[in-house]
Amino acid sequence: MSAALGLKKWHEVIDGGSQPDALSAIMQEDAVFHSPVVNTPQKGRPIVVAYLSAAGATLGNDSFQYLREIVDGNNAVLEFQTEMEGIQVNGIDMITFDDEGLITDFKVMVRPLKAVNKVWEMMAAQLERAKG
Repeated sequence: MSAALGLKKWHEVIDGGSQPDALSAIMQEDAVFHSPVVNTPQKGRPIVVAYLSAAGATLGNDSFQYLREIVDGNNAVLEFQTEMEGIQVNGIDMITFDDEGLITDFKVMVRPLKAVNKVWEMMAAQLERAKG
């Protein structure tokens, strides 16, 4: 049942523009992020928030929509689609929540290859801007 609570919070944060403070509030301190383009897990709330904020700024445009959700206990899989500079992006967010509904693990998978390359390009630029 924690996934249902966590997803409610997740959608509120997404609808609010994926602001860093709001993301931080729904994230466990030792959360882990698995990027579709970075080969090592990113560990800890600050880096997970940075990646999810950047994703919100790049993928979360007017065409972004979740197509379906599958929930099982503390786990949820959300299929999404969006368009980035004319490229159709299809992917999934695999999210694990703790018993209080906080995110403990977040994995993103994207297809097709052209979309993966566009996500990498735009996310890298967004993360650099955020550092700057």
